[in-house]
Amino acid sequence: MTKVNSRMVCSSSGGFRSKPSGGALAADSGLSELARGTGGAEEADAVGFPGGSSVYESGLLHLLMGVRPFQGLDATALHELLQGVTAHCYEAGELVFREGDAATAYLLVKAGEVEVFRYSHNGEERVFQVFEAGRTVAEAAMFMPHGRYPMCARSRTVTLLYRLRRESLLAACRRHSDLAMHMLATLSHALYMQVNKVDWISSSSASERLANYLLGLKARQGSTVHLPLSQRQLAAHLGIRAETLSRLFTDWQARGYVAGRRNEWELRDEAYLKQLASPAQRSF
Repeated sequence: MTKVNSRMVCSSSGGFRSKPSGGALAADSGLSELARGTGGAEEADAVGFPGGSSVYESGLLHLLMGVRPFQGLDATALHELLQGVTAHCYEAGELVFREGDAATAYLLVKAGEVEVFRYSHNGEERVFQVFEAGRTVAEAAMFMPHGRYPMCARSRTVTLLYRLRRESLLAACRRHSDLAMHMLATLSHALYMQVNKVDWISSSSASERLANYLLGLKARQGSTVHLPLSQRQLAAHLGIRAETLSRLFTDWQARGYVAGRRNEWELRDEAYLKQLASPAQRSF
């Protein structure tokens, strides 16, 4: 992990390059936001918001406003959430936090991807979710009484993210009832989706699970989807054997339902996939 300062931006190779002249914000593989702060390599200084507005401040506020728990909040609450925020750059494969670490901050992904995972009792790694730009990570952990992260987080690509302090979130929830209600709604929705997922996994076939997963990707990416997980990770995520997943892709490709290889797949027969996944669709 590397501190990002006001004169440098994170590059696609994981290094840094200088801020261009003329005051323009640098852009490199989507990492276009300048992050402020000075200090050691392990911790970036808090981002300060002086009296007047700035391009940096407005960009960070705009990013936060687009995140589901914080949509519709007034500027005062948003500013309170950003008290003590720090900006960090991670290279691909770097750990952001470990299971059991003190949960002192949640994450807002500016660019890149963060995956959350856990090791099973036999040491097998299982990826639970991949968070892309504009998503928050581990906000639920901020409310857990034991005060620790329940999973590990790791950057999948060169990633620029902000760490938002737990204390700032809890204090803002106490002062702003709208924020507290937003957080309750978001966490309740996540719990509801998880209950549905457990029910679906326990009652569905391997082909039904894969069809439902691919259609979920299509809703975000279009008819050609990129699998954010390796096939072995995806098999573990779906609760099936890697060999079963490989056979399904081979069979579906032979029948013309999908076309592609490895992590890139075109969904050619959406009607067939929807029929398989229909039991997973609930009325509310």
